[in-house]
Amino acid sequence: MTAAGRPCRGGAPVLVQHRRLSPSPAASWDVRWVPVCSSTETLLKQWLLQSPLVLRPRVVMARQQRWGVGQRGRVWQAPKGGAWLSAALPVVRGGHNATGAGLMGLAVALALAERLEKAGVPVRIKWPNDLLVDGRKLAGFLPGLVQRGNSLRLLRCGVGLNVCNVVPDGAVALREFLPAATPEYWTAEVLLALQACSDKLRDPETLIAQVQRRLWADQVIDSADGEAWRIDGLTSAGGLRLKRGEESKEWIRWP
Repeated sequence: MTAAGRPCRGGAPVLVQHRRLSPSPAASWDVRWVPVCSSTETLLKQWLLQSPLVLRPRVVMARQQRWGVGQRGRVWQAPKGGAWLSAALPVVRGGHNATGAGLMGLAVALALAERLEKAGVPVRIKWPNDLLVDGRKLAGFLPGLVQRGNSLRLLRCGVGLNVCNVVPDGAVALREFLPAATPEYWTAEVLLALQACSDKLRDPETLIAQVQRRLWADQVIDSADGEAWRIDGLTSAGGLRLKRGEESKEWIRWP
């Protein structure tokens, strides 16, 4: 693993693609890359503990993860051929102190969905943290916030995107729609999506409206009783608003 800001050979192709795609040369990243790791989330956490002053976006990328972190601590299968990374982006002073992880997750979902739609991939957003194509999982992400006192300092997110890797049942890889897709190119696309999150968080109403247009279904099954609830949109904090007859409730995944 290289020192911050000095990407090793494995990360260089991603940065080349990023420079080609980026609308502005000002958006630079400090990068650490490893061929194999247990989890990029663990490596990013260690990096932030060792060097807590974050002046530029940071990202840890891996060619393969042995125990990628999925939702609720589940293991995310992350073999060679996918885009696997964990990132931390500094928050501009006076920016998004009211932002919660729920809105952060929606911003990531929308930004990445837009990048994929631009390439012709018909994705839908499965609340709270998946992207689907025809009901099959293409990508997942874990948002998080780093605060100091009452001040929001960092937006964090782990992202896994199936590109040309072997996928489990119920999942799909980009190669099905984009035969020439490479992990390097789509890792760069993920970085651009993460950079766009800050702007999307400045307009929560538009963010929520755009996500609602892309929701994967109009109802969900409650695991507590096996009954269906109608999806009635999203709350201002990024929760899922549900109705069943005269009953209503809200699902919140992250506080």
